[in-house]
Amino acid sequence: MRLVFAGTPPFAAAALNALADAGHDLALVLTQPDRPAGRGMKLTPSAVKQAALARGLPVYQPLSLKSPEAQATLRAVDADVMVVAAYGLILPQAVLDLPRLGCLNIHASLLPRWRGAAPIQRAILAGDAETGITIMQMDAGLDTGAMLSTVTLPIRADDTAASLHDALASLGASAIVEALATLPSLRPVAQEDAHATYAAKLSKEEAQLDWHQPADSLARAVRAYCPVPGAWTLLEGAPLKIWSAQAVPGAGEAGEILRADGDQLVVACGEGALALRELQPAGSKRMPVAAYFASRTLAPGTHFGR
Repeated sequence: MRLVFAGTPPFAAAALNALADAGHDLALVLTQPDRPAGRGMKLTPSAVKQAALARGLPVYQPLSLKSPEAQATLRAVDADVMVVAAYGLILPQAVLDLPRLGCLNIHASLLPRWRGAAPIQRAILAGDAETGITIMQMDAGLDTGAMLSTVTLPIRADDTAASLHDALASLGASAIVEALATLPSLRPVAQEDAHATYAAKLSKEEAQLDWHQPADSLARAVRAYCPVPGAWTLLEGAPLKIWSAQAVPGAGEAGEILRADGDQLVVACGEGALALRELQPAGSKRMPVAAYFASRTLAPGTHFGR
């Protein structure tokens, strides 16, 4: 099948590689323009661009798909299907109408739950028992198109956004290959808009832990914000990132350190307590609590969040 592929991050690169391995004709690969990254802020190609170039595939990086030039470029490809995965640009109706069989999106949730930019993290934050992949026929709305297929995936108690992302990337790659192989027999199913939830983009501000929340909620937040933007708190006025934590029994004033010795750092929450396992002080690397205490001491009664 002759395809245009549109995507940017590693989640999308997994699908691109699977489609190429399945023998599809990837006539054009769309991805976001190179962005500054790293300490030197050097222009860096996206994961999809790197994957495409490694396979000798043509790459196109328009700033927008609304321009006549961009639409003419896509029209000339004469694709059967456009596959989209975390591309990052809006597809206007003129582009949606170009492929003979339409545009298919690989979305990392069980739609209509968690439409939007951060479905993986929002599913963990909400305590969902499962998530999955939806292959969707795209329309002009935000993840509102008819569903062609879904594949479910349990969310494990220790899943972080990183581990769940990798599992869903693999699942999405196999799901889109299967969907294209069976496309003529797939029947679109309309989403139930009344059941829709929105997965808003993450911010550094929301990743600051509120110690008045229950310990279970804060443990999920630590997992959901790992690795980006990273859960954090204040300690004696300085930021401290928390990379791993577990809800445990305990009681005290919210944010109060209940135990701080050896490999134990336990903090009281609104309900229960949070045992911190891995930390990162400002200007330092990630470290287990035991390594943190090798050069620092914290007295019980000290408070986080101040």
